[in-house]
Amino acid sequence: MEIELTDRLTMLSHPQRMAVFRLLMRRCPDELPAGEIATALDLKASTASVYLSALTKVDLISQRRKGTQLLYAVNLNAARDIVSGLFVDCCRGRADLCPPQFSDLIRHIAPIDDKKLNVLFVCTGNSARSIFAETLLRDMAGDRFTAYSAGTAHRSELNPFAIEMLKSKGHDVAILRSKNIEEFHRTDAPQMDFVFTVCDRAANEDCPTWPGQPVSGHWGMPDPVKAAGTDTEKRLAFHQTYGALHNRIAAFTALPFENLSRSSLQKHVDDIANETARQE
Repeated sequence: MEIELTDRLTMLSHPQRMAVFRLLMRRCPDELPAGEIATALDLKASTASVYLSALTKVDLISQRRKGTQLLYAVNLNAARDIVSGLFVDCCRGRADLCPPQFSDLIRHIAPIDDKKLNVLFVCTGNSARSIFAETLLRDMAGDRFTAYSAGTAHRSELNPFAIEMLKSKGHDVAILRSKNIEEFHRTDAPQMDFVFTVCDRAANEDCPTWPGQPVSGHWGMPDPVKAAGTDTEKRLAFHQTYGALHNRIAAFTALPFENLSRSSLQKHVDDIANETARQE
């Protein structure tokens, strides 16, 4: 175990190998092709291949072939082993030394309190997908959740097709506005219980750590704003995106939150992304 731990720590001591690992952690549970990883991190294809091979060798990430592509995903068990190897023994003997952000891996986490939970949906532009998600959660379970959305781009506007779609479904759009993610990193911003990325580009970005260690999830889907063709074809793309997000949020709001620990919630959030993606 000690040799395995030191091998993995040595592997992650390289900044760019660490960047690959962190990217795959942010995109968990997605499997990414090598080309997308190279593009996201601005690496040459050959360089990315070397890093991916090295991380696979020590089992920090997994590799799977699909047709002509090699797909990569983070190995969460290996990540947990690293944290446990570094902190569990010291924390059992000296609880005051245990880093708060690792407490979920060491002791039982009490179920989330009976309170209204804050949920943030993040996309690049905050013009369609994240706006759909915010509106859906507010209207489907606004008594239990406070829904927010934001974009990582500095300037964006609500997409007219998105607004048209929401109006056609009977949603109130008067309170909607396009927001930048910096608004939610201010000291007076509400603390999030859940943060979901709904586009791959936003998930690929290295964002600041969220206060309070919210449960995070990646519910990536194609951007309807980029749909080409006639207005009818564009409206169909928005309809499909709306439906996909409706399925995810319906599954999310149906979870028995009062009976789940934080770690259990994280697994359910990941499962929702996998199961709904297979159905679409």
